[in-house]
Amino acid sequence: MRYALLHRHLLALAVATALPGLAAANEAADTADSAARDVVALDQVVVTAQKRATNLQDTPISVSVVDAEALKDRSAISLGSLSDGSIPSLRVTPFATRSSALNIGIRGIGASGDANQPARDAGVGVYVDGVFMGRAQGLGSMLYDVERIEVLKGPQGTLFGRNTEGGAISIVTKAPTGEFGGSVSAGVSNYSGYNSGLHLDLPKVGDVSVKIDAVQATRGGTTDNPMRGERDFNRYDKRGARVSALWQPSDTFSALYAFDRSYDASTPYHTQVLVAGPALSPLQKAGASQDRRDASILGGPQEDNIGRTSGHLLNLGWTLGDNLELKSISSYRELTQGQFDMGLVDAISAYTGPNSAFGRYSLAQVYQHQYSQEFQLVGNTTQVQFLAGAFYYHETAGDNAQTPNMLQWGPGGNSYGLNPATNPLNLANVRIDRASKAWTDSLGLFGQATWTPASIERLHLTAGGRYTRDEKKGSLSIVNGAPTALAFDDAWGRFDPMFNIAYDLTDAAMVYAKYSTGFKAGGANSRSTTYTAFAPEEVTAFELGFKSQFWDNRARLNLALFDATIEHKQIDFSLPFDPNSGVTRTTMVTTNALNKGSSRGAELEFSVMPVDNLTVGLNYAYTRIDAQTAVDPFGAGVEVTVKPLLAPKNAGSLSLDYLVPFANFSALKFHLDGNWSDGFYTSEYDQMLTDSSLVVNARVALIDVPLNATGTTMAVSLWARNLLDEQHLFYKLNSAALGQTGIFNDPRTYGLDLSVHF
Repeated sequence: MRYALLHRHLLALAVATALPGLAAANEAADTADSAARDVVALDQVVVTAQKRATNLQDTPISVSVVDAEALKDRSAISLGSLSDGSIPSLRVTPFATRSSALNIGIRGIGASGDANQPARDAGVGVYVDGVFMGRAQGLGSMLYDVERIEVLKGPQGTLFGRNTEGGAISIVTKAPTGEFGGSVSAGVSNYSGYNSGLHLDLPKVGDVSVKIDAVQATRGGTTDNPMRGERDFNRYDKRGARVSALWQPSDTFSALYAFDRSYDASTPYHTQVLVAGPALSPLQKAGASQDRRDASILGGPQEDNIGRTSGHLLNLGWTLGDNLELKSISSYRELTQGQFDMGLVDAISAYTGPNSAFGRYSLAQVYQHQYSQEFQLVGNTTQVQFLAGAFYYHETAGDNAQTPNMLQWGPGGNSYGLNPATNPLNLANVRIDRASKAWTDSLGLFGQATWTPASIERLHLTAGGRYTRDEKKGSLSIVNGAPTALAFDDAWGRFDPMFNIAYDLTDAAMVYAKYSTGFKAGGANSRSTTYTAFAPEEVTAFELGFKSQFWDNRARLNLALFDATIEHKQIDFSLPFDPNSGVTRTTMVTTNALNKGSSRGAELEFSVMPVDNLTVGLNYAYTRIDAQTAVDPFGAGVEVTVKPLLAPKNAGSLSLDYLVPFANFSALKFHLDGNWSDGFYTSEYDQMLTDSSLVVNARVALIDVPLNATGTTMAVSLWARNLLDEQHLFYKLNSAALGQTGIFNDPRTYGLDLSVHF
């Protein structure tokens, strides 16, 4: 929620009081704004969901927006912070124990089973300033100076293309302004946390404006590692920097170049023993608990999972005429992600006799580089708005896996120590269990047009389509420690149409009906022993929507009903883990479902300002999604029913924001939000329903405290995430030998932040 009019008025009064000579100059502005200041109204929200700037309420698709102020209120530092459920249709979870890679689903569609596979893709596309992020790795990095995050729900195959069958997440950063200004911030939190940030806009030099962003956040682990000197579980050390330069030599041309680099070091979540199985040791059985533990039962060597990303962006814009613009988006990006995962040390460490090795250390190295080019021709006539474009994307990605046993049992399973055969760890002497590499080339041609008939100006008819040609090949060079010649080489072509009919009931209310399709690219599973290609996953969706703003713009109500059909769903199957095996086996296969499934539901977004300075928001999503069947490749042809992932039946979020303004231009702001969700499934091959949840966040901030007469202000805030210290399992596994295990959400975190704006 912004308070620009109120603050402008108070600032004018403060300056007029401090500098009497300016009082006359400010009088006219005060008079002009007096009527607007007395109006209680929600802010307008601008989105680029249709590749052009539009008002959210005039955009006939289901879009949720989280702006910079909302991110601050929720103390969000990365895309992973949205796992609290602030957007009910959106589910964001770590890939297993690893927060460095995110699994994302929208309306129960798009989630992927395994993020550490170069020849597999996700079904929800993530974009930063128009650039597609090709891997799940790197998505846990810190956000820079974000203007807003747009969550587009339902297939976006026409304008956004491949891997948007569930929807798309578009992150828009703040561009250089050419005027000197910015902010510096610092903060501390529990678990030895601290953070800092710098956002600096430099004065324009000639035709060039430059902006510098640097951010950092560090937190200690939330679950202790009993092994002395080793890192605790669920810690992070994130930092990054971005430099952007905007060149505007004329009114008809602009060029924005940006370079960013990030570092994300984290340790895995701890997988806890909930109910001990017969194969566990006496130590593990004694420590089993269905409440969140403060420390792991067993300790072990634990290094940081270090991820590094960097990228170049060049956005060009030419104004070709009064109503015609040509845009170019060019990008090159690289990432590396190391994995050192002892998060399962309690969960899969079976006791197999005195002096036997255990404590599987899951090590992996993922690397990727990508380049992409997109052209957009955007224009309009008196009755038609149109867009045409072309897109090319190339990706090279690879991974490997090593799994040494780092610990050794003592007699009776009541003691343990380091395994002398693997400590100190020397990766050069540890066999590579699996290694693969994949190459992707994708070409897309797309177009969309909206016609508003002159005779019926309230009617808007939109049609669009996109042709995509995917070529993907890969090599699986090592399987279970042995070299192989396994490879695949496949290609797919498809057309994704979109039709939309919208009608303005009034100037502040509209209805629309939309038909669209999207897909998740085909590929191959690098954990299999055959490396056989599987086909793309496809979604066809119908959506009915209603958008309205009423009560003198003090209230906003948006509704959406959706019905999506899922075909050729990509389903993972895996052999059960064998705790008595001395080696790690590659035993996962991905196959396409035999039958169609459906995802049906409804979404509600309601915001209201019942009185001045109070905003109440309510979001709710109901999703009913079918299970699907596929042939289990390990089950002698048996058909198996598989529940969908990341699809809670009911989810919602309630938020309250209240501002208490003071006469000196500052204000006290209170924020409270509660986010609830039913349980959902997180694994296709081990189908356990997670817990229902209720997570409450809060923030109290003294904002806009004037420090001088030039407009420099200060803000101080106290915040808490998971204020009530609620605990729920967001991941569950079950084994006859090992028992039931799971991963708990973060405990309560809280802190104090200070920022200066100039």
